[in-house]
Amino acid sequence: MGKTKIDITTVFARELTRMNTAFRQFIQQKVKQHGMDLTFEMLQVMGILWEQDGINQQEISAQSVKDKVSITYLVDNLSRRGLVFRQEDGNDRRNRLVYLTPDGRQLRQTIRPWVEEMYAQASRNIPMDDIASCLDVLERMYQNLKRSD
Repeated sequence: MGKTKIDITTVFARELTRMNTAFRQFIQQKVKQHGMDLTFEMLQVMGILWEQDGINQQEISAQSVKDKVSITYLVDNLSRRGLVFRQEDGNDRRNRLVYLTPDGRQLRQTIRPWVEEMYAQASRNIPMDDIASCLDVLERMYQNLKRSD
């Protein structure tokens, strides 16, 4: 009996989870090798701030797909490590924005080559068109699920 669309989609979802785990393990190994006291989740927050410094925790939560309580905990830990700080939003005093410190900006120079190495290794021998097609499929699947909300 042939595989159904549901069977293939189930395997696809399982492979996404395996890929995420492999990414996490790759980065955690690099962090450990360099004696850094950072978690994968902390680096996810840093990655968001490296792309868009000075955003609020709600925006970080939305981009990282993590709940606000987790983001508060992560930002607190990054702040204690001297990598980020919170500052009152000049447009809305109830809102506090999260900014990188100089050390937080500098950390990108260490982490970025690891991420590039990881993605280069993961995409080795895979044509760019295949990766683009996969990305398109993922986006459409995500939109299908969002529409069902």
